[in-house]
Amino acid sequence: MSNISTTSQANVTTTPSLSVQEDSKTTLSQIKNEVEDTGITTSICQVPWSHVPDAVLVNFWKVVYWSSQILTWLILPIMQSYSNAGNFSVSGKIRSALLENAIFYGSYLTIFGVFLIYVASTMDIDAGKLQVIGVTASNTWGLFLLVLLLGYGLVDIPRRQWHDSKRGHKLSEVYFKVAKLSTEKSEAEEGLEDVLEDIKKAAESIRYNNPLHKHLDTILEKCPNNFQKRIRNRDDYQDYNEPSEMPTEKMLVRLHKTVIQATRNHHRTQCQWNSLIESAYELDDIASNEGSTDHRFRWTFKQEHGIFGICYNNVAEWYWLCVIKPWLLRLLVVILSVFSFTVVWSEVTFFVRSPVLSLFAVFINLAKANYDYLYIEITSFLIITYLCVCAYYTVFKIRIFNYYYIAGHHQTDENSLLFSGMLLCRLTPPLCLNFLGLIHLDSHVINAKHLPETAYTAIMGHMDVIPFIARGFNIYFPIAIILLCIATYFHLGSRCLHCLGFQQFIGDDDMTTDLINEGKELVRRESQKRQRLEDGASRRKRWNERFGDGIPGSKDSDSDESSVPKYSNRNGKISLPMIQEHTSDTTELLSDMEPIDYSDHTVQIDTLDRTLETQKSSSYQSSGPARGSKFSTNKTDFKKPPRGIFDDV
Repeated sequence: MSNISTTSQANVTTTPSLSVQEDSKTTLSQIKNEVEDTGITTSICQVPWSHVPDAVLVNFWKVVYWSSQILTWLILPIMQSYSNAGNFSVSGKIRSALLENAIFYGSYLTIFGVFLIYVASTMDIDAGKLQVIGVTASNTWGLFLLVLLLGYGLVDIPRRQWHDSKRGHKLSEVYFKVAKLSTEKSEAEEGLEDVLEDIKKAAESIRYNNPLHKHLDTILEKCPNNFQKRIRNRDDYQDYNEPSEMPTEKMLVRLHKTVIQATRNHHRTQCQWNSLIESAYELDDIASNEGSTDHRFRWTFKQEHGIFGICYNNVAEWYWLCVIKPWLLRLLVVILSVFSFTVVWSEVTFFVRSPVLSLFAVFINLAKANYDYLYIEITSFLIITYLCVCAYYTVFKIRIFNYYYIAGHHQTDENSLLFSGMLLCRLTPPLCLNFLGLIHLDSHVINAKHLPETAYTAIMGHMDVIPFIARGFNIYFPIAIILLCIATYFHLGSRCLHCLGFQQFIGDDDMTTDLINEGKELVRRESQKRQRLEDGASRRKRWNERFGDGIPGSKDSDSDESSVPKYSNRNGKISLPMIQEHTSDTTELLSDMEPIDYSDHTVQIDTLDRTLETQKSSSYQSSGPARGSKFSTNKTDFKKPPRGIFDDV
C-alpha cells in the first residue's frame, strides 16, 4: 500500500517503489511536490481509514497470543477443577484444584521434556530458539485439533441446513432424540433419587449440635425444595440406636460433589425434554399444515408471537414456514457448499507457489494488484469468519459422555463452558497461521523470502528450528482434511459409534427406526397430557365466567377442588366427573382406553356445595383411594387402580 504508481501523459511509466510512512503527512507532501516538479501525473495509493501502524499490531498480537496461552494452559484448567470440587471452603477448593491439575501438568511437562531433549541433541539451543520450540509445540497441537474440527464442520454445516429444509427428516430426527433423551432422563432421575437417599441417611446421623451440620446445610441447598423442607422439618430427636457409621468431612465432600452433578444432570435433561417436545409439536404442525387449502396456519397448541403478532398472522405464518423458509434454506445450502469447497481446495493446494492454486490467495492477489484495500478487508473477514464457524461449530457439537456437553437454553454446566473456552483459546493461534498460509502471506510456507514479515509472524517466529514440523507436518497435514470430509459425508464416525453400542441417528438401520417409533409414541402421550390440562383449564375458565368466583375452581378455593373439571349442560344441571386425587404416569394410560361417560351423574345446583364438602372431608380423613360421588341410583364406586399393573409397559 505504500507504493506510488506514476503514469506519464505519453506512455505508462512506473516509478521505483518508495517506502512511505503512513502516519507522516510531511513525507507524502514532499513526494507529491517532487512528482509535480517532474510534470508526471500521479496515482497514489491512499492510506485507508482503518489502517493500523505496525507497532500497534505487534503489541496487540503479543497481548492476544500470550493471554490466550496463559488462559488455556494455566487459568482455565484450575477454574475447571475448582468448579467441580466438592469442598466447602474456598481454600479447600483451590487446594483440590491444584492437586488435580498436578497430574495434568506433569504429563505435559514430561512430553515436552522428552521433545526438548531430542531437539537439544540435534542442534544448539538458546533462549530465542527455546521460545520458538514452545510456540511450535503449542501450534502443532492446535493445528492438529483445527484440521479435525474443520473436517467435520465443513461438511455437516451445509448438510444440517439441507436436512432442516426437509420436514420429514428433521421430524424423524427429533423423534429419535426424544427416545434417547427419555432414557437419559430416567437415568438422571434415578441417580438423583439415589443421591437424595444418601443425603437422607447422612441427615439422620448428623444432629443439630454436630460440627458437620453446617456442611449438611450446604449440601441441602443444592437439593430440590420439597426434599429440603422434608429434611429440615423432621423431628431432630436423639435416638438410642445410633448409626454404626458417622459421616466424615471427606465423605460429605464426595457427597457434595455427587449431588451437584446429579441435580445439574436432572435439571438439564428436564429442560431439554421440554424443548424437544416443543420442537416435535412445531414440526408436526408444519407437516400437517403443508397441505392446507386455505393457506392458514393452525397450531395444535397456541403460540405466542409477541409484538410481531399483528403483522405475523396465520396466513403470513403459513407462507413463511411452508413455502419461503424451505427454499431459503436450500439457497443457503448452495452458498455454504461453495464456501466449503473453496476452503477444502485451498487447504489442499496452499503450499504450491507457482502457479497459485489456492483460491483465497488468488482473491487477495487480485485485490492487491488494484490497491483495493476495502476488498481485501471484506475477503479476509469472510474467510476467517467461515473458518471460525466451521471449527467452533464442531466444538459445540462434541459430547464426551456427561463430562463435556454444550446444551441449549442456558443449561450448560460450568465445567463444559470452561472446557469449550480452553479449546477456543487453543485454536486461535493455529487458525491465524493457517489463514496466512492460505492467502500466501507466510513467507516460510511458500519459500518466498522477498515477502514482508507480517505483524503476527514477527512475534510468533517460524518453525524452521524443527525441520520435520516446518517442512512436513504444518504443510502437508492439512491435506488430511479431505479424508475427514469424506468420512463425515458417509457418517463413518457415527456408524463406528453405532457398532460400539452408542445409539446414533442412521436412517437405514432397524434400531434407528425402532427409536423413531418410540419417540413418536412418547410425543403423542405428552400431547394428550397437555391437551387434557388445557381442556381442564378452559372448562374452569368458562365456569368462572358463568357463575363467578365464589364457587369451587376459583382462585380462592382449595387446590384439590380447583383441579376438578366442572361444566354444565343446557338444562342448567351440573355434570361433575369423577374426582381423582392422585395422578401418575402409570394411571395416565387409563385415559388412552375407552372413555367413561358421566352424563348420568348430574345433580341440581343446590346440591353441589354439599357434595364437594363431603369429598373434601373424605380426602382429608382418608389416605386411601378417592371415591366418586354417588349422584344417581347407580351405586358404582370408582377406585384408583392397583399400583404396579402397568410397570411392564
